[in-house]
Amino acid sequence: QITLLSYIAGQTSKIRLVTSVLIVPHRNPLIAAKSLATLDVLSGGRLVVGVGVGWMREEFQALGLPPFEERGAVTDEYIRAFKVLWTEDDPHFEGKYISFDDISFLPKPVQKPHPPIWVGGESRPALRRTAELADGWYPLGSNPTFPMGTPEQLQAGLDRLAQYAQRFGRDPSTIETIYRTHQFELKKEAAGPDRLPFVGDADQIAGDIRQYQNMGVTSMIWDFLRQTDDLDTMLGLMENFAKQVWPKV
Repeated sequence: QITLLSYIAGQTSKIRLVTSVLIVPHRNPLIAAKSLATLDVLSGGRLVVGVGVGWMREEFQALGLPPFEERGAVTDEYIRAFKVLWTEDDPHFEGKYISFDDISFLPKPVQKPHPPIWVGGESRPALRRTAELADGWYPLGSNPTFPMGTPEQLQAGLDRLAQYAQRFGRDPSTIETIYRTHQFELKKEAAGPDRLPFVGDADQIAGDIRQYQNMGVTSMIWDFLRQTDDLDTMLGLMENFAKQVWPKV
């Protein structure tokens, strides 16, 4: 995905480039930090580093990584190493999984102090990681293990995040919330009271967006690829959203 985003950076000038998500333990942290910093420079400061711990044990075994059970601790340590590399002139780090000293690390990212870090995941460890180490929480609405598909479920997650933020001495309002969903069904007529979020006519969907904004969501991502693998159909969904829903928000 870093290679793909580098290509996209060269074809665009405004859109943000989000790793969605980078499985942090998969890559040597020095190489990953270098690649990400270079991408931020080449894109003029448009990178967002979305991170996750991974879920497939077989990937960890195939890549010869630290034990799958330790992926959370590895991720935390690598994120801390990223920050040292991105911000310090004489980076030094001593950890369980990575250590370095007496090295030069250039270029530094354009964004200061570093590109935003969004933590993907809905579990309590993901919320703790967000509050301790990140700039934004990036939950997915359709995770069956930790459902966030309704405003009430997301609000419960936001309440838990606020508790973790306070534990680490942070103001919860300074942490972005980026909500991702693949639910989008635009109808010509209004849907009934038992409808799902983002299902209904343009006024109802625009109202849903405003509700999530009022809850504290700062960015929303619609995953149209989950609905169809046909390009023309996907472009049609995007056009309907842009022309019929967004002007009402």
